[in-house]
Amino acid sequence: MVRRVAVIGAGVGGLASIKCCLDEGLEPTCFERSEDIGGLWRYTDSTDGGRVSVYCSVITNTSKEMSCFSDFPCPEDFPSFLPHGLLLEYFRMYARHFDLLRHIRFKTTALSVTRRLDFPTSGQWEVVTETSGVQELHIFDAVMVCTGHYQEPYLPLASFPGIDTRFKGQYLHSREYRDVEAFRGKRVLVVGIGNTGGDLSVELSRVAAKVFLSAKSSTWVFSRVSDHGFPFDMISTTRFNHFLDWLLPSALTRKIRFRKFNSWFNHANYGLASTKSSNFKVIINEELPFCLLSGTIVLKPKVKEFTESSAVFEDGTTEENIDVVLFATGYIFSFPFLEESVRSLFDDNRSLYKCIFPPQLEKPTLAIIGLVQLTGSVMVGTEMQARWVTGIFAGGSWNKLPPTSRMMADVSKKKPPVKRNPSERENLKMSFISYTDEIASCAGVKPNVLKLLLTDPRLALAIFFGPCTPYQYRLVGRGKWSGARDAILTQWQRTLKPLRTRVVDDSSGSSSGWRWMCILALPVALTAGFLLSKYPQPGWNLRARPQL
Repeated sequence: MVRRVAVIGAGVGGLASIKCCLDEGLEPTCFERSEDIGGLWRYTDSTDGGRVSVYCSVITNTSKEMSCFSDFPCPEDFPSFLPHGLLLEYFRMYARHFDLLRHIRFKTTALSVTRRLDFPTSGQWEVVTETSGVQELHIFDAVMVCTGHYQEPYLPLASFPGIDTRFKGQYLHSREYRDVEAFRGKRVLVVGIGNTGGDLSVELSRVAAKVFLSAKSSTWVFSRVSDHGFPFDMISTTRFNHFLDWLLPSALTRKIRFRKFNSWFNHANYGLASTKSSNFKVIINEELPFCLLSGTIVLKPKVKEFTESSAVFEDGTTEENIDVVLFATGYIFSFPFLEESVRSLFDDNRSLYKCIFPPQLEKPTLAIIGLVQLTGSVMVGTEMQARWVTGIFAGGSWNKLPPTSRMMADVSKKKPPVKRNPSERENLKMSFISYTDEIASCAGVKPNVLKLLLTDPRLALAIFFGPCTPYQYRLVGRGKWSGARDAILTQWQRTLKPLRTRVVDDSSGSSSGWRWMCILALPVALTAGFLLSKYPQPGWNLRARPQL
């Protein structure tokens, strides 16, 4: 019987795990090595101590309505996309509202997490922590590891001959980047064109003498601002679009996506992406196309090697007088506190059952929370993981794991044959709706849209055609929230509220009525779609495509 639960880390996953433990009547103790909550999202000027945090100018890539905790909407006056300071304030509001801080031991490092000798029968763990130089041994019935996947910088110097032997300039990982001042007036090469590489290139282009951005794969760029000025994820991440993805041939959906990407600007003209490429990534950046168009950023292919002061690229071109090389090459996860025999059970999240449980353990009392890449908000997926896990820990008969053999078979079926390389993680992303629905089904909290169509058609249509916001997972089952329906029906109001600082008369507002008329004409399609859900759907995709 699980009662005492150790939660390691007080970031997004840690806060959600503490709250879910309390909801299930468990006794959580969270160990946080720093002095505050927020994890990655708590910005600090210093990078000392090995702690990873966002850079000063970062803004969320997913909107507040799509990223919030499922029973605690963001304040309506918060903008749709949050700077790190506002997001941290939201976390503080959540922690205060649910009285989570009293369960956190700050400035306490988890040194080791090991199975007790009687683990096959008890499932218990020994956790050794250190606070102010004093070590302490604890016994817990279960452990939730909430340190995420941004843990150690991935710096593949061996892939860049000469960088650490011939190159006389400075090189660093994006983890060490705080702001632009150290790069003013310099010629900078940014290696890696993920979201971080794109953001930093744009920011540096305002003060650097020149910025070169090296990309080795096709990259599609799109904006946070979608059709009619709404947040892109609220328009694209819908159950209707998800149903079309399942229904239509993959070649057709890919063609539609590429056409949508190119409707903003022709990516081939900019050297970013080709519709013929099968290996691609998608990043969010409103300013990168203009920087390329204005020449403040120059796009380059993969680096072949470095000389004393220059970078030689695979196409044979050379850029001279490079002062700084900034590697935006991602992170790797590691759990140094876990005993080696446990850590060796998984080399990536696909070695875990549902990306959470090491299936080989005799007792399912270890959960890895937040080690997942989704096409939508990881925060929402993380909270859903915590809800399911704590339900299992609480021992409800409604919520049990299958036998080890079945879990192992499931892992083997879904584990792709790819190398553990952060630069390839885009192809390991899973569909946000598929994965969250899968975990919600396990937890018994997935909404039944077809049933709602008969009992509450307004809500059903909002759920199916509207954004797949986290409140949908609070309509039924354990943890049901009485405010979920209202939160869904008022989500657009909260999105527009911070923009109403100057109101203008717009008689074209009646277009929304036409939209609803069109929606109401589609109940047959809605019913047919969910009847088709009786057939197996591919909930996991080795190359899950970000939704448009």
